[in-house]
Amino acid sequence: MTKDLPSSVLFCCDHNAIRSPMAEGLMKLFYGHSTYVQSAGVHNDLEIDGFAIAVCAEMGVELDQHRSRSFDEMQQWGDDMTGFDVIIALSPASQRMALELTRQFHIDVEYWAIMDPTGIGHGREDKLAAYRQSRDHLVKRIIDRFGPPTECAAPHIK
Repeated sequence: MTKDLPSSVLFCCDHNAIRSPMAEGLMKLFYGHSTYVQSAGVHNDLEIDGFAIAVCAEMGVELDQHRSRSFDEMQQWGDDMTGFDVIIALSPASQRMALELTRQFHIDVEYWAIMDPTGIGHGREDKLAAYRQSRDHLVKRIIDRFGPPTECAAPHIK
């Protein structure tokens, strides 16, 4: 049984290229269509990160088709911030932006300090280890916040 599963969640970070797409994909894996999930960034100047794709694929989450988008693009495309029950910011800059965009509305904005794994490690295996650490931290935070997965994700949870 899920606890406090909102009907809609927005995950956000700096570029919508690593942390927030990983969180979006994990949330969809764990809870399926029980909740509407999207992700965005303060900027959309980067493509989805290859290491993020790799470590999420290890859990059955496909990110290779993800297209990075910013808060501005969301609004241009008609995704109203008021349509989300909770916004989970994964970086200080995205938290500031989310609070600014929702200051006139009653929308919960949570901040989860998730490490940005870019630039950590010198070889491929070191980099993958850093990305796995961020992914696994997201897994723990999502399950702690929303309860055990309701979908067939259990084999993928470490």
